[in-house]
This record gives sequence, structure tokens and C-alpha cells, in this order.
Amino acid sequence: MTTWTAVLAASFACLALKVLGYAIPARWFGSARAERSIDLLTVALLAALVAVQTLGASPQIVADARVPAIVAAAGLLMLRAPFLIVVIAAALVAAVLRALGWAT
Repeated sequence: MTTWTAVLAASFACLALKVLGYAIPARWFGSARAERSIDLLTVALLAALVAVQTLGASPQIVADARVPAIVAAAGLLMLRAPFLIVVIAAALVAAVLRALGWAT
């Protein structure tokens, strides 16, 4: 199996999942409990993605300039700072730490 075959198969699988989402009746997700579960699942998946992208750059857990940048971003989000400010501040923290040679 070539790489392009795998890419096309994954693309069709994603398309099928998206179409399946439209085929599910709305009443299945109409209850407050189901909506709350879906909201929590979204947050959990996003948190897992952030954790993997922050700490999992290699086979080992890596603590480099991304960790303090995420901590700074989380602090600013808790203070209800605008999203653009949060992104810029996190980028600046990572850039300064990398310029100081703290992380690669």
C-alpha cells in the first residue's frame, strides 16, 4: 500500500464520519445531559491535543519553552484576556526562552 493510498483511505474515512454526523437524528442529542457530555468531550479532546503537542515532541516527555508558554497562556485565559493577546504573549514567552537558550 502506497502512502497516497493511505491518505486517500483516511480522507474517505473522515468524509464518511462527517456524513454520518448529519445522518444521526437530532433528538439523540437534544437532551441537556447529552449536550453537556458533548461539550465536555470537546474540551477533553482539545486538552489532550494541547498536552500531546506541548509535551510529546519526541518519544520522551519534553519540557522545553512550550511548557512555560502554555502556562502563561492558561494564566491569561483565566484572567479573561483577549485571545489575540493570549497567543501573542505565549509566543513571546517561548521566543524569549528560546533566545536565552533555555530550550531548543
